[in-house]
Amino acid sequence: MMIYEFGDANANTVLIQPVDEYDLAGIENEASIIAASCGKSFQLIAFKIDNWNTDLSPWKAPAVFGKEDFGEGAEKTLAELLKLCSDENKTYYIGGYSLAGLFALWAAYQTDKFAGVAAASPSMWFPGFTDYMKDHEIRTGAVYLSLGDKEEKARNPIMATVGDRIRDTYSLLSERGVRSVLEWNEGNHFKDADVRTAKAFSWVIKD
Repeated sequence: MMIYEFGDANANTVLIQPVDEYDLAGIENEASIIAASCGKSFQLIAFKIDNWNTDLSPWKAPAVFGKEDFGEGAEKTLAELLKLCSDENKTYYIGGYSLAGLFALWAAYQTDKFAGVAAASPSMWFPGFTDYMKDHEIRTGAVYLSLGDKEEKARNPIMATVGDRIRDTYSLLSERGVRSVLEWNEGNHFKDADVRTAKAFSWVIKD
């Protein structure tokens, strides 16, 4: 697992983000936007995921696009990630884009290590996930959710449920007293991933 670090290594605020090659292409711009908008020192630790559909999936699910099924590697990935969060004097946040955003949300149901979740255009269409949320208690106090306004217009019938699922998620979190927001961005799933993720992290780390 490759680790990339940005920002101030001595900062008390640490952002943890699973990334792929696409994310890495915009990660420096993302860090710059966060720095300009949040007004506080932070460190961003990005760790590259080897197999996106396996390593970030909380349980097995059939392929939704392409031929690759989803695995159940999220638990192992989280165990590795938590090794980066050992300093008790620091405050950790987790976030990501797409399936990494869903993983970040799932992680907050497994541990109370993260003070907030930055879920930018998360894959809320993932089979069974909103039912999982209803049956379990989240262990963080702040969740940012966002979606592109064209994402729920996808031709794929499963992915097209993402709009209803993210509305359900926001309602559930609000009912349970979690500080949360649902922001709609212009465009489809592939527009401005770095900007959307930066907005997500900036929101959760603000006091």
